[in-house]
Amino acid sequence: MELAFAAFALAPGLAIGSFLNVVAARVPLRRSVAGGRSACMSCDAEIAWHDNVPLLSYALLRGRCRSCGAAIGARYLAVELVTAVLIAACVFRFGVTWAAAIGAFFCAVLVALSAIDLEHRIVPNRIVLPAAALMLVARTATEPSVQWLVAGLGASLFLFLAALAYPRGMGMGDVKLALLLGFCVGRSVPVALMAGMIAALVPSVVLFARHGSAARKMGIPFAPFLAFGGILALFVGDRLLDAYLSLIG
Repeated sequence: MELAFAAFALAPGLAIGSFLNVVAARVPLRRSVAGGRSACMSCDAEIAWHDNVPLLSYALLRGRCRSCGAAIGARYLAVELVTAVLIAACVFRFGVTWAAAIGAFFCAVLVALSAIDLEHRIVPNRIVLPAAALMLVARTATEPSVQWLVAGLGASLFLFLAALAYPRGMGMGDVKLALLLGFCVGRSVPVALMAGMIAALVPSVVLFARHGSAARKMGIPFAPFLAFGGILALFVGDRLLDAYLSLIG
């Protein structure tokens, strides 16, 4: 039954992914995400409804604007597809429950923040702070516990200290993102932070291999790696944490 509901969630997941593309394009430019139709970022031509169908329109247009022929970044396709898969995965993992709705919201926010950080190297307060507040309220309302608040504050403090120690490698946006992670995954937030840091080592090693000591001055967007850790913790964080604790216990 969960598989059927998850398959049904793919279509709305694609629609949400399409909206997240609007968010990722407009928020860094301080433009409203509520007003006005979608338009080409190169020629400002309004995009017709039939050219705005998730996945399908990108394939039919071969990744180019119908009006000016400018290339449409693969980010648009990736955001729609990843969002749909993650939302379907939440329904499959948690069923048709409040936990699935909270997880889907969490994943959608992480996708938007990752897309923005990859392109603009920022984690906008306009997204991360309201999302963190909503997450804390939702988690506390559905599963009353102090763990959500403690986990968020603890994760944020940990990254804040890391940012003080190494400001080139960590920004305050990442510190605020840690709030969202902790408020959502609670006691599993160490899994999220550790997984994100380990994942971030891969591009760091590549940069050092190519540029040597000069790589120290080259920053990488950290939000996508924290997002990866957060999603991992959402789905299997408790299991991983319990397995680790049983090994050292």
